[in-house]
Amino acid sequence: MLTALPLCKALADETRLRLVRVLSDYELNVNELVAVLGMGQSRISRHLKILADNGLVSSRRDGLWVFYTAAHDSPSMRFVETLRQLFPDAEAEQSDLAAAARALEDRTKATTRFFDAISDKWDKLSREILGDLDLSSEIEKRLPGCGTSVDLGCGTGRLLDVLRMKSDYVIGVDSSSKMLDTAKHRIPDNGAKVSLRIGALEHLPVRDAEADCVVTSLVFHHLSEPRRGVAEAARILKNGGVFIIADYVKHQRETMRSRYGDRWLGFEREEMDSWLDDYGFDVEESTEFPVNEGLLVRLLKTRKR
Repeated sequence: MLTALPLCKALADETRLRLVRVLSDYELNVNELVAVLGMGQSRISRHLKILADNGLVSSRRDGLWVFYTAAHDSPSMRFVETLRQLFPDAEAEQSDLAAAARALEDRTKATTRFFDAISDKWDKLSREILGDLDLSSEIEKRLPGCGTSVDLGCGTGRLLDVLRMKSDYVIGVDSSSKMLDTAKHRIPDNGAKVSLRIGALEHLPVRDAEADCVVTSLVFHHLSEPRRGVAEAARILKNGGVFIIADYVKHQRETMRSRYGDRWLGFEREEMDSWLDDYGFDVEESTEFPVNEGLLVRLLKTRKR
Protein backbone atom coordinates (compact mmCIF):
# COMPACT_ATOMS: atom_id res chain seq x y z
CA MET A 1 0.00 0.00 0.00
CA LEU A 2 1.31 3.44 -0.94
CA THR A 3 1.76 5.65 2.12
CA ALA A 4 3.21 9.13 2.28
CA LEU A 5 5.56 8.49 5.22
CA PRO A 6 8.15 6.16 3.55
CA LEU A 7 8.10 8.31 0.42
CA CYS A 8 8.71 11.44 2.45
CA LYS A 9 11.61 9.70 4.16
CA ALA A 10 13.02 8.59 0.81
CA LEU A 11 12.86 12.15 -0.49
CA ALA A 12 14.19 13.75 2.71
CA ASP A 13 17.66 14.14 1.21
CA GLU A 14 18.96 16.70 -1.27
CA THR A 15 20.97 14.15 -3.24
CA ARG A 16 17.95 11.91 -3.75
CA LEU A 17 15.85 14.88 -4.83
CA ARG A 18 18.53 15.76 -7.38
CA LEU A 19 18.62 12.18 -8.63
CA VAL A 20 14.86 12.03 -9.08
CA ARG A 21 14.88 15.32 -10.99
CA VAL A 22 17.70 14.27 -13.35
CA LEU A 23 16.32 10.78 -13.90
CA SER A 24 12.90 12.23 -14.72
CA ASP A 25 14.47 13.48 -17.97
CA TYR A 26 17.38 11.10 -18.60
CA GLU A 27 18.37 7.44 -18.43
CA LEU A 28 21.92 7.23 -17.05
CA ASN A 29 24.29 4.66 -15.60
CA VAL A 30 26.01 5.03 -12.23
CA ASN A 31 29.29 6.33 -13.68
CA GLU A 32 27.41 9.03 -15.56
CA LEU A 33 25.48 9.98 -12.41
CA VAL A 34 28.77 10.19 -10.52
CA ALA A 35 29.96 12.76 -13.06
CA VAL A 36 26.66 14.66 -13.09
CA LEU A 37 26.36 15.03 -9.31
CA GLY A 38 30.08 15.11 -8.52
CA MET A 39 29.85 12.41 -5.85
CA GLY A 40 31.39 9.02 -5.19
CA GLN A 41 29.99 5.84 -6.71
CA SER A 42 29.14 4.16 -3.41
CA ARG A 43 27.19 7.20 -2.28
CA ILE A 44 25.23 7.38 -5.54
CA SER A 45 24.52 3.64 -5.45
CA ARG A 46 23.22 3.85 -1.88
CA HIS A 47 20.80 6.65 -2.76
CA LEU A 48 19.64 4.86 -5.90
CA LYS A 49 18.79 1.77 -3.85
CA ILE A 50 16.64 3.81 -1.48
CA LEU A 51 14.81 5.40 -4.40
CA ALA A 52 14.34 2.05 -6.13
CA ASP A 53 13.03 0.41 -2.95
CA ASN A 54 10.36 3.09 -2.79
CA GLY A 55 9.30 2.80 -6.42
CA LEU A 56 10.82 6.11 -7.50
CA VAL A 57 13.42 4.85 -9.98
CA SER A 58 13.65 1.77 -12.18
CA SER A 59 16.69 0.08 -13.65
CA ARG A 60 17.51 -2.09 -16.63
CA ARG A 61 20.62 -4.13 -17.32
CA ASP A 62 22.49 -4.05 -20.60
CA GLY A 63 25.29 -6.59 -20.28
CA LEU A 64 27.54 -5.39 -17.47
CA TRP A 65 25.96 -1.94 -17.45
CA VAL A 66 22.90 -0.90 -15.44
CA PHE A 67 20.88 2.17 -16.43
CA TYR A 68 18.50 4.10 -14.19
CA THR A 69 15.52 6.30 -14.93
CA ALA A 70 12.51 7.62 -13.02
CA ALA A 71 9.66 5.12 -12.61
CA HIS A 72 7.27 7.43 -14.42
CA ASP A 73 4.17 5.22 -14.23
CA SER A 74 4.44 4.37 -10.55
CA PRO A 75 2.11 5.82 -7.87
CA SER A 76 5.24 7.00 -6.05
CA MET A 77 6.28 9.25 -8.94
CA ARG A 78 2.79 10.69 -9.21
CA PHE A 79 3.11 11.62 -5.54
CA VAL A 80 6.47 13.25 -6.28
CA GLU A 81 4.96 15.39 -9.03
CA THR A 82 2.84 17.16 -6.42
CA LEU A 83 6.00 18.12 -4.52
CA ARG A 84 8.04 19.42 -7.45
CA GLN A 85 7.94 23.02 -6.25
CA LEU A 86 9.87 21.87 -3.16
CA PHE A 87 12.76 20.40 -5.17
CA PRO A 88 16.22 22.05 -5.28
CA ASP A 89 16.32 25.63 -6.50
CA ALA A 90 16.00 26.27 -10.24
CA GLU A 91 19.65 27.23 -10.71
CA ALA A 92 20.93 23.99 -9.15
CA GLU A 93 18.35 21.97 -11.09
CA GLN A 94 19.40 23.49 -14.40
CA SER A 95 23.05 22.83 -13.57
CA ASP A 96 22.31 19.13 -12.98
CA LEU A 97 20.27 18.86 -16.17
CA ALA A 98 23.02 20.55 -18.17
CA ALA A 99 25.55 18.09 -16.75
CA ALA A 100 23.27 15.18 -17.70
CA ALA A 101 22.98 16.52 -21.24
CA ARG A 102 26.77 16.70 -21.43
CA ALA A 103 26.96 13.06 -20.34
CA LEU A 104 24.85 12.09 -23.34
CA GLU A 105 26.95 14.28 -25.60
CA ASP A 106 30.04 12.48 -24.31
CA ARG A 107 28.46 9.15 -25.34
CA THR A 108 27.89 10.49 -28.85
CA LYS A 109 31.40 11.96 -29.11
CA ALA A 110 32.95 8.67 -28.01
CA THR A 111 31.03 6.83 -30.75
CA THR A 112 32.08 9.40 -33.35
CA ARG A 113 35.74 9.11 -32.34
CA PHE A 114 35.54 5.33 -32.60
CA PHE A 115 34.14 5.41 -36.14
CA ASP A 116 36.50 8.14 -37.27
CA ALA A 117 39.37 5.90 -36.15
CA ILE A 118 38.19 2.70 -37.89
CA SER A 119 36.41 4.07 -40.97
CA ASP A 120 38.84 2.37 -43.37
CA LYS A 121 38.37 -0.99 -41.62
CA TRP A 122 34.62 -0.88 -41.00
CA ASP A 123 33.46 -2.92 -43.99
CA LYS A 124 35.83 -5.73 -43.02
CA LEU A 125 34.70 -5.61 -39.38
CA SER A 126 31.07 -5.79 -40.46
CA ARG A 127 31.72 -8.87 -42.58
CA GLU A 128 33.26 -10.58 -39.54
CA ILE A 129 29.85 -10.52 -37.89
CA LEU A 130 27.47 -10.85 -40.85
CA GLY A 131 29.38 -13.68 -42.51
CA ASP A 132 27.36 -14.93 -45.49
CA LEU A 133 24.34 -12.71 -44.79
CA ASP A 134 23.90 -10.11 -47.53
CA LEU A 135 21.91 -7.65 -45.44
CA SER A 136 21.89 -4.98 -48.15
CA SER A 137 20.22 -7.44 -50.53
CA GLU A 138 17.62 -8.36 -47.89
CA ILE A 139 16.84 -4.68 -47.36
CA GLU A 140 16.59 -4.12 -51.11
CA LYS A 141 13.96 -6.88 -51.40
CA ARG A 142 11.74 -5.04 -48.92
CA LEU A 143 12.32 -1.50 -50.15
CA PRO A 144 9.63 -0.02 -52.40
CA GLY A 145 10.23 2.61 -55.03
CA CYS A 146 10.71 5.95 -53.24
CA GLY A 147 10.76 9.59 -54.10
CA THR A 148 13.21 10.55 -51.34
CA SER A 149 14.94 7.91 -49.22
CA VAL A 150 17.13 8.48 -46.16
CA ASP A 151 19.88 6.18 -44.87
CA LEU A 152 20.28 6.77 -41.13
CA GLY A 153 23.88 6.07 -40.15
CA CYS A 154 24.99 5.54 -43.74
CA GLY A 155 28.58 4.90 -42.63
CA THR A 156 30.80 3.96 -45.56
CA GLY A 157 27.83 4.01 -47.92
CA ARG A 158 27.18 0.32 -48.48
CA LEU A 159 23.43 0.94 -48.91
CA LEU A 160 23.71 4.01 -51.13
CA ASP A 161 23.72 2.07 -54.40
CA VAL A 162 20.64 0.12 -53.30
CA LEU A 163 18.82 3.33 -52.41
CA ARG A 164 19.91 5.05 -55.64
CA MET A 165 18.32 2.26 -57.69
CA LYS A 166 15.04 2.53 -55.78
CA SER A 167 14.81 6.31 -55.22
CA ASP A 168 14.72 9.59 -57.07
CA TYR A 169 16.81 11.26 -54.37
CA VAL A 170 18.92 9.82 -51.55
CA ILE A 171 20.05 11.42 -48.28
CA GLY A 172 22.77 9.74 -46.24
CA VAL A 173 23.34 10.90 -42.65
CA ASP A 174 26.21 9.95 -40.34
CA SER A 175 27.94 11.52 -37.34
CA SER A 176 31.45 10.52 -38.52
CA SER A 177 33.11 12.78 -41.09
CA LYS A 178 35.64 10.04 -41.89
CA MET A 179 32.85 7.59 -42.66
CA LEU A 180 31.21 10.14 -44.97
CA ASP A 181 34.53 10.72 -46.74
CA THR A 182 34.65 6.99 -47.51
CA ALA A 183 31.02 7.03 -48.62
CA LYS A 184 31.72 9.84 -51.12
CA HIS A 185 34.01 7.51 -53.06
CA ARG A 186 31.08 5.12 -53.58
CA ILE A 187 29.05 7.81 -55.32
CA PRO A 188 29.62 8.00 -59.10
CA ASP A 189 30.70 11.28 -60.69
CA ASN A 190 27.11 11.93 -61.76
CA GLY A 191 25.83 11.29 -58.26
CA ALA A 192 23.88 14.54 -58.04
CA LYS A 193 20.90 12.62 -56.67
CA VAL A 194 22.80 11.78 -53.44
CA SER A 195 23.24 14.20 -50.54
CA LEU A 196 25.60 13.23 -47.70
CA ARG A 197 25.03 15.11 -44.46
CA ILE A 198 26.88 15.05 -41.16
CA GLY A 199 24.68 14.97 -38.08
CA ALA A 200 23.45 13.02 -35.07
CA LEU A 201 20.66 10.56 -35.70
CA GLU A 202 18.87 11.84 -32.61
CA HIS A 203 18.80 15.31 -34.27
CA LEU A 204 18.63 14.66 -38.01
CA PRO A 205 19.52 17.38 -40.54
CA VAL A 206 16.37 16.49 -42.50
CA ARG A 207 13.07 18.38 -42.76
CA ASP A 208 9.78 17.16 -41.31
CA ALA A 209 8.02 14.68 -43.65
CA GLU A 210 10.78 15.01 -46.25
CA ALA A 211 11.25 11.26 -46.75
CA ASP A 212 9.16 8.58 -48.42
CA CYS A 213 11.44 5.78 -47.16
CA VAL A 214 13.87 5.58 -44.24
CA VAL A 215 16.41 2.81 -43.77
CA THR A 216 18.85 2.04 -40.96
CA SER A 217 21.11 -1.00 -40.88
CA LEU A 218 22.87 -2.11 -37.67
CA VAL A 219 23.08 1.45 -36.39
CA PHE A 220 20.67 1.98 -33.50
CA HIS A 221 22.75 -0.09 -31.05
CA HIS A 222 25.44 2.60 -31.46
CA LEU A 223 23.13 5.49 -30.54
CA SER A 224 23.20 7.25 -27.20
CA GLU A 225 19.37 7.37 -27.20
CA PRO A 226 17.98 4.81 -29.68
CA ARG A 227 14.38 5.62 -28.81
CA ARG A 228 14.98 9.17 -30.02
CA GLY A 229 16.31 7.71 -33.25
CA VAL A 230 12.91 6.09 -33.80
CA ALA A 231 11.22 9.41 -32.99
CA GLU A 232 13.37 11.22 -35.55
CA ALA A 233 12.61 8.60 -38.21
CA ALA A 234 8.91 9.24 -37.57
CA ARG A 235 9.42 13.01 -37.80
CA ILE A 236 11.12 12.98 -41.20
CA LEU A 237 8.88 10.30 -42.75
CA LYS A 238 5.64 11.06 -44.56
CA ASN A 239 2.46 9.33 -43.43
CA GLY A 240 2.29 5.98 -45.20
CA GLY A 241 6.06 5.96 -45.68
CA VAL A 242 8.20 2.87 -45.11
CA PHE A 243 10.77 2.53 -42.31
CA ILE A 244 13.13 -0.45 -42.54
CA ILE A 245 15.29 -1.15 -39.52
CA ALA A 246 17.85 -3.91 -38.98
CA ASP A 247 19.50 -4.49 -35.62
CA TYR A 248 20.64 -7.17 -33.22
CA VAL A 249 18.29 -9.05 -30.96
CA LYS A 250 19.31 -8.64 -27.31
CA HIS A 251 22.48 -10.59 -26.46
CA GLN A 252 25.27 -10.71 -23.85
CA ARG A 253 28.42 -10.38 -26.01
CA GLU A 254 30.34 -7.69 -24.07
CA THR A 255 33.22 -7.87 -26.58
CA MET A 256 30.95 -6.13 -29.09
CA ARG A 257 31.47 -2.91 -27.17
CA SER A 258 35.25 -2.83 -27.44
CA ARG A 259 35.72 -4.34 -30.90
CA TYR A 260 32.77 -2.83 -32.76
CA GLY A 261 31.94 0.26 -30.70
CA ASP A 262 28.49 -1.02 -29.70
CA ARG A 263 26.77 0.99 -26.97
CA TRP A 264 23.79 -1.35 -26.52
CA LEU A 265 23.89 -5.14 -26.70
CA GLY A 266 20.98 -5.31 -29.11
CA PHE A 267 17.33 -4.81 -28.22
CA GLU A 268 14.56 -6.94 -26.81
CA ARG A 269 11.91 -7.59 -29.45
CA GLU A 270 9.19 -6.14 -27.23
CA GLU A 271 11.29 -3.04 -26.53
CA MET A 272 11.82 -2.19 -30.19
CA ASP A 273 8.21 -2.99 -31.07
CA SER A 274 7.02 -0.71 -28.28
CA TRP A 275 9.12 2.21 -29.55
CA LEU A 276 7.84 1.72 -33.07
CA ASP A 277 4.22 1.63 -31.91
CA ASP A 278 4.69 4.70 -29.70
CA TYR A 279 5.87 6.74 -32.70
CA GLY A 280 3.18 5.59 -35.09
CA PHE A 281 4.69 2.63 -36.95
CA ASP A 282 2.91 -0.60 -37.84
CA VAL A 283 5.15 -3.64 -38.28
CA GLU A 284 4.41 -5.31 -41.61
CA GLU A 285 7.20 -7.89 -41.57
CA SER A 286 9.74 -9.20 -39.05
CA THR A 287 12.49 -11.61 -40.11
CA GLU A 288 15.47 -12.87 -38.11
CA PHE A 289 18.81 -14.01 -39.50
CA PRO A 290 21.48 -15.92 -37.53
CA VAL A 291 24.98 -14.48 -37.99
CA ASN A 292 28.40 -15.08 -36.44
CA GLU A 293 29.15 -14.91 -32.70
CA GLY A 294 25.77 -16.52 -32.00
CA LEU A 295 23.96 -13.26 -32.77
CA LEU A 296 20.58 -12.70 -34.41
CA VAL A 297 19.88 -9.80 -36.79
CA ARG A 298 16.22 -8.76 -36.80
CA LEU A 299 14.98 -7.02 -39.95
CA LEU A 300 11.72 -5.07 -39.64
CA LYS A 301 9.67 -3.50 -42.39
CA THR A 302 7.27 -0.96 -40.91
CA ARG A 303 4.91 1.70 -42.19
CA LYS A 304 4.05 5.03 -40.61
CA ARG A 305 0.40 5.40 -39.79
